[in-house]
Amino acid sequence: MNWIDTILQGVLLGGLYALFAAGLSLVFGIMRLVNLAHGDLIILAAYLILVIVSALGLNPFLAALVAMPVMFALGWLLQRVVLNRVLGNDILPPLLVTFGLSIVIQNALLQGFSADSQRIGAGALETASVDFGPVTLGVMPMLTFASAILVIVGLNQLFYRTAMGRAFRATSDDPVTASLMGIKPASVFAQATGIAMIVVTIAALYLGMRANFDPTIGPARLIYAFEAVIIGGLGSLWGTLAGGVIIGVAQTLGAAVNPEWQILAGHVAFLLVLLVRPRGLFPRAYD
Repeated sequence: MNWIDTILQGVLLGGLYALFAAGLSLVFGIMRLVNLAHGDLIILAAYLILVIVSALGLNPFLAALVAMPVMFALGWLLQRVVLNRVLGNDILPPLLVTFGLSIVIQNALLQGFSADSQRIGAGALETASVDFGPVTLGVMPMLTFASAILVIVGLNQLFYRTAMGRAFRATSDDPVTASLMGIKPASVFAQATGIAMIVVTIAALYLGMRANFDPTIGPARLIYAFEAVIIGGLGSLWGTLAGGVIIGVAQTLGAAVNPEWQILAGHVAFLLVLLVRPRGLFPRAYD
């Protein structure tokens, strides 16, 4: 029964990785942009929530609601002012710009908050758990997984059942033709990045409540997000959840065998999936 508990813990951990990856998957699916600063933006959002909690004394969930429009505006401005200028057939300029943005964010956070690790206090929720017979699951991991499912359902509804979603799909398929139909690709891309930043804020909330964070851990979060996206298939939101679960289960199983193998086991699972399905489990979900 310990193995069942280990697997369930891994599935729930996968929900956090799916939250890390969902915004990255959305942006790539719409504009084929690989954002190397994605992990650092998660940490930036975590610090923003921490500041709001400290300054206003709000519950972390309420603080995240306050942070969401701020992050949306930041994402919209970043895409409109900076990233739209470097989008094109050459993937190198966006990679260089987002890499530079990653360095800027890390150093700005180091200047503002020092290298000391921080945590967003969640009170009794941090240790609350529910017994399911022989298996005990933490309330926080269950909330994280439920939030990941809600985020993915919400993004799919937005993508396939709204006028904005139709604009996203049209622009993703052919920006030139979409512009002839009255759609402004620059505005669509800015809206998509803004929505991705809302997802980033949700991921930051659970990251900050579940673990310590500091200004330099963004790239590690980016690796987990990339692996989840690639395992699931580029552009597939449900595939992103599956990818996160696979990494999470591999890590908890590896840790059960030897605590030193936890991170390695996740990377090995990523490589094995890539060997069997080089294009991911659910590729081309946006076509």
